[in-house]
Amino acid sequence: MSRLVIVSNRVPVPEKGGAAAAAGGLAVALQAALQERGGIWMGWSGKSSGDTEPGPLHISEDGRITYALTDLTEKDVEEYYFGFANRVLWPICHYRLDLAEYGRKEMTGYFRVNRFFAHRLAPMLEPDDTIWIHDYHLIPLAAELRQMGVKNRIGFFHHIPWPPADVLFTMPVHEEIMRGLAAYDLVGFQTDHDLENFAGCLRREEMGDALGDGRFNSGDKIFKGGAYGIGIETEAFANFARKAVSHAMVHKARQSIEGRDLIIGVDRLDYSKGLTQRIDAFERFVLNNPAHQRNVTYLQVTPKSRSEVPEYEQMQRTVAEQAGRVNGALGTVDWVPIRYINRSLSRPILAGLYRLAKVGLVTPLRDGMNLVAKEYVAAQDPDDPGVLVLSRFAGAARELKGALLVNPYDIEGTANTLARALNMSLEERKERWQRMMDYLTVHDVSRWCDDFLQDLAA
Repeated sequence: MSRLVIVSNRVPVPEKGGAAAAAGGLAVALQAALQERGGIWMGWSGKSSGDTEPGPLHISEDGRITYALTDLTEKDVEEYYFGFANRVLWPICHYRLDLAEYGRKEMTGYFRVNRFFAHRLAPMLEPDDTIWIHDYHLIPLAAELRQMGVKNRIGFFHHIPWPPADVLFTMPVHEEIMRGLAAYDLVGFQTDHDLENFAGCLRREEMGDALGDGRFNSGDKIFKGGAYGIGIETEAFANFARKAVSHAMVHKARQSIEGRDLIIGVDRLDYSKGLTQRIDAFERFVLNNPAHQRNVTYLQVTPKSRSEVPEYEQMQRTVAEQAGRVNGALGTVDWVPIRYINRSLSRPILAGLYRLAKVGLVTPLRDGMNLVAKEYVAAQDPDDPGVLVLSRFAGAARELKGALLVNPYDIEGTANTLARALNMSLEERKERWQRMMDYLTVHDVSRWCDDFLQDLAA
C-alpha cells in the first residue's frame, strides 16, 4: 500500500506527551488512514515569520505519521489566508457576491503561497505516494506540483459548496481556479448538486465536459469527479452522548432549564450560518405560540472565528445585540428565552447538550455539508429522540431524510416548523430519527475516507 500524503491549510498536530489534539471526526479519520498507510500531513503552522522568509519545516513524528508544518510571512498570511481565501473564495462559494473583495495583490498572494507549499512538499515525496489535498485554500497546489514534474496520483476534496457558473464567473481568476481543479486525478465535492455546478462551469466556459461514469475532460486531461458526503464518527459520538449524561456541566444545564424544552443551535460565527434569521424565527415562534412562552429555552453556541476579518467583528456585535433585544422584549424575571454563548465547548459536553435538546436547529443560508446536523442525530436517546430542523441549503439535507426541512429566509415558515417539531408525537420522532441514524451508521467518516481513497487509487 502506497504512503498517503495529506495537505491542508491547518493541521491538528497531537500535543506533546502523546495527548491527541482536540480534533473532530475529520481529523480522526485522516489520522487513522495515515497511521494505517504511513505518510505525511503537511500544512501551515498558523504562525507568521513576520517580514523574514520562513525557516525550515517544523517536523514531528507520531507513530507512522510525519507532521510537516511551515510558517508563512506576514504578507503571505494577509494576502493568501485573510485576503483571497477568506474574502474572495469563501463568500463566492457561499453565493455571497456582495461580500467578495477582489484585489489583484491578494489573488497573486494566493497563487504564490500555493507555489511555496509545492516547493516545500515536493522534496518529501516518493514516486508512489498518494497525495490528498483539502479545501479551497489549496486549489492550485496540484497544478504547481505538476509543473515541477510530480506525476503521483493527486486527489482534492472541496469541503464547502461549489457555486453555479453565474456566481463563480464573477471572480476575475475563475479560469485559473477551474484549470487548477483539472490538474487533479480526482475532485471530490460534498453533494451531487455541487458536482453538477462544477460540470456546468466546465461546459459554460468551454473548458471541458462530462464524459460519463464520473469522468471529465479538460484540454487533453481526463480526470474524475464525484460526490462524497463527509460523515462523522457516528458510534463514537453516540457514546460521547450516552456518557455525557453524567457530566457535571451537562447536569447543571439540565437543572438550569428547569423542565423547559431546549432548542439548540451550534455554529461557528459566520455570515453563512443564518444566525440573525434564526433568532428572528425563534422570536416569531414564541410570539405566535403563547403556550410555549416560558416553556422553551433556545441555546445558541457560537464560538468566535476569523475575528481579524472586519466583517466577522461586526457580525459578532450584531448577533449579540439581536439576542439581547429578543431577551429584553420577551424575557421575564424568571425566564431568559435565548442563551447565547460566544466560546467553544468540548465535544463530549456538546454531545450531552445535543441529547438534552428537543430540537436541533441547523439553518445555514448555505453549507457544504454541516456536521452539527449529523452530530445532533447521533447524540439522541433512541427511546426519546429530538427533532432535527434543517436548512434545505445545507448539504446534509441531501442525506438526512428524516429532518424537517426549512427555507432559512422564510422566517414565518421556520417558526411554524419549530412549533411542529416541539409538538411532534414520540412515534413520528422515533421513525424520523431511526431513518437518519441508520444512514449515518453506514455512511460514517471512515467510509467517506475509504471511498475517496479507493476511487483515487482506481
